[in-house]
Amino acid sequence: MPISETGRAARDAVVAFNARLGVVLFLVYLLLYVGFIYLSAFQRERMAVEVIGRVNLAVVYGFALIAAAFIMALLYMVLCRREPAVDANDTAAEGGR
Repeated sequence: MPISETGRAARDAVVAFNARLGVVLFLVYLLLYVGFIYLSAFQRERMAVEVIGRVNLAVVYGFALIAAAFIMALLYMVLCRREPAVDANDTAAEGGR
């Protein structure tokens, strides 16, 4: 396999991994958010229960969603793979792109 094919295959693998990671994290957050919406729509009395001091579950869950989004963004940043370094031969073989 020529060098440019190897480089392209490596780049495609990195992009595929990063995309899968993003989708998994999105689905995890979606489940958290759907739980919040379900409780807000159908379990209003449960959302009104005070869980920390005089703060109810709705507020705590809302702040937890914000914190989860931030933590998941950091997790994605740490786990996301970088594209492999492009060799000078790869650039020449691909027409200087």
